[in-house]
Amino acid sequence: MAWFDSWFEYSARGVAQRSSRRSAMARLGKVLVSSALVPLLPIDRTAYAADKPAAASGTGATALAPGVDDPTSCDYWKYCAIDGWLCSCCGGTSSSCPPGTTASPITWIGTCRNPHDGSNYIVSYNDCCGKTSCGQCFCNRNEREKPLYKLSLNNDINWCMANSNSNYHCSVSVLLGAAKQ
Repeated sequence: MAWFDSWFEYSARGVAQRSSRRSAMARLGKVLVSSALVPLLPIDRTAYAADKPAAASGTGATALAPGVDDPTSCDYWKYCAIDGWLCSCCGGTSSSCPPGTTASPITWIGTCRNPHDGSNYIVSYNDCCGKTSCGQCFCNRNEREKPLYKLSLNNDINWCMANSNSNYHCSVSVLLGAAKQ
């Protein structure tokens, strides 16, 4: 056992000669800071879509198809770029958050065509935050979505990160106005 003690002492002295308390504290600080930043990373909620039937997955609406005027349907025309649980199924409406939640101040936007008048409208999509996920009426439509380098047009981010309570509950769509051609 003396050889083990000698080897361990030699190894410990070698580490002590090559490192300092300051470098150990610097490494510990890096680990603590990076672990604190992990909750701020974007969240992709597309995994929930695998459990839903094809009709609810938002494969796209055709003109005046069933559900095009139903705010609880993924085929509702204002949901062309939505990603998440529909607030209209969670105690709110298509454009207002349910009680007990607050809309995130940062949003993503989309341009949706109204099948009734053939016009394009700018739609702001807001995440409602403050409660755990609603779990009803998941919808993931990515029409004209831009990659993550254009964040304001991407729906794969947890936009609740700007709220004091960053729990995502559901998403709403708010008409901002007619799109200029």
